[in-house]
Amino acid sequence: MSNPILQFGTSRFLQAHVDFFVADAARRDPAKALGKITVVQTTSSADSRARVDALRAAGRYPVRIRGRRRDETVDTTVECDSITEALHANEDWPLLIERVKRDVKVIVSNTADAGYALFDEDSADLLDGQRTPRGFAAKLAVLLHARFQAGAAPITLLPCELVSRNGDTLRDLVVGVARGWQVDDAFIGYLTKDCVWVNSLVDRIVSEPIEPVGAIAEPYALWAIERKAGMTLPCEHEDIVITDDLAHYERLKLLMLNLGHTMLAEIWRAREGSPDMTVLDAMRDPAFRDPLEAVWRDEVLPVFTALGQREVATDYLASVRDRFENPFLVHRLADIARNHDEKKVRRFQPVIDLARELKLDIEQKRLRGALKTA
Repeated sequence: MSNPILQFGTSRFLQAHVDFFVADAARRDPAKALGKITVVQTTSSADSRARVDALRAAGRYPVRIRGRRRDETVDTTVECDSITEALHANEDWPLLIERVKRDVKVIVSNTADAGYALFDEDSADLLDGQRTPRGFAAKLAVLLHARFQAGAAPITLLPCELVSRNGDTLRDLVVGVARGWQVDDAFIGYLTKDCVWVNSLVDRIVSEPIEPVGAIAEPYALWAIERKAGMTLPCEHEDIVITDDLAHYERLKLLMLNLGHTMLAEIWRAREGSPDMTVLDAMRDPAFRDPLEAVWRDEVLPVFTALGQREVATDYLASVRDRFENPFLVHRLADIARNHDEKKVRRFQPVIDLARELKLDIEQKRLRGALKTA
């Protein structure tokens, strides 16, 4: 049986997010899932290789959901069977080309921080399909060119990388690669007008792997997908939101969850906290929690109130508190504090700028004070 979903990336995040959603949807109602998934390893990572081998051997894996949800402790394990084929891009490239030419309706990806890098060695001679491109954008250019030449229907691409406007960004990279290879205008039109590149935001903390394949994740999960004409989704699921305002979800995550993490890291650095201190430890210590709650209450929520979004922001903040108080999650502040100055600017400055644009009479003294040391 052919698989309509092709996934680039074997990470535990995808196992507990997209792959979990597809398995969960199909278990509840097979009509709610598009079908099974072919997963592709794109790196030389030994860990990825082990996951691919385990998927080939077992065809299923566990996802353990552990955490807090509405004052209740959640601890349950779900067996996921959505992945029925596991390939390696370097070893199975001809087969992968055939899959894309014939079977695939949706491509999902999460290729990590370096996934959108371009490489000079990826040249036009790769279009003959004999060698595997190094870069992800070049891989897509070759695969989609083969599909275009085969006369197959356009495809939906749903990148999950944590890049703003990730669908638009990936499309522009692939088109740039194709133009650099001097392909004909008809293929460029196929990429830009026919294929559906979808922007989305993923949000779930997947804390630990289960070896050799599987993951431990928090109960909270969100896949916010920007509505786009003609798009095909892997499944329907309660944690998938189709929206005309993706920026709203990006703003909530950035200015509540991400800002909260970085503010705790700021306090931890100022107090020269223990290297093993976790988010949960900080939430149980008034010296950390009280100033964080003050920032949320006095410096962030008024901005959402001015935007007419106080109720939804308050509800989201309640879910953030649940996530920060997850008794099973070992999320060290030392890890959050990596690239701290850069994170402060990216996470604190937007809420200050919004307050200024909205002409709010609030000091935001803690956020401003933290930025002075960036």
